[in-house]
Amino acid sequence: MLRLPPRRCRRYTPQWQAVRDLVSSVEDHNFRQERSEEAWLMTQALSVLAVLLIAVTMGLALAHALEFPGKLRLDEQTYRKVQAIYYPGFTIGGLIGEAGALLLLPSLLYLLPFGGARFWWTAAALACLVAGHAVYWVLTHPVNAVWLRDTDLSGPGAAFFTVAGFETDWQRLRNLWEYSHIARAVLGMAALTAMVIAQSHGS
Repeated sequence: MLRLPPRRCRRYTPQWQAVRDLVSSVEDHNFRQERSEEAWLMTQALSVLAVLLIAVTMGLALAHALEFPGKLRLDEQTYRKVQAIYYPGFTIGGLIGEAGALLLLPSLLYLLPFGGARFWWTAAALACLVAGHAVYWVLTHPVNAVWLRDTDLSGPGAAFFTVAGFETDWQRLRNLWEYSHIARAVLGMAALTAMVIAQSHGS
């Protein structure tokens, strides 16, 4: 059994210094392990939340895509009336799902080790979301402004849809709007698939 030297001599004794180093090493290891577990739990929680937000994003676009065959049978007057019913429900859903995912995924990438499979699949999901978001602002949103031109909007909705829409043949607008949502549905499914694969690499 190792006998500890008097207190006044302990800091200068090689054996006591070895004991102190060992205790410090164990404490440091435990601290690092606790921090590592906390980071893992946070990463897992953010990943699950990201899957849910991307699923909402995909679901909204997929709902529009599935309506397309039936809406082709509508005449202009009926079609224009139908388009106005998506506000504000789909707008709120897009704000929560799409905007939330676009804000969350960069934070998740920051926490993940660079270069691993999970990192790159998460990056792929983010790339698909960014592409889908670009499709919305370039193609979908200007047409939304046309559909809602005669709708009484107030508050944030009025400001959100102030982008000037271009008026042209209604069938051309219809096809542009519908096909843009089909493209967004495909990109949303790709983003969700990539995120689920990324999550499978983190278990």
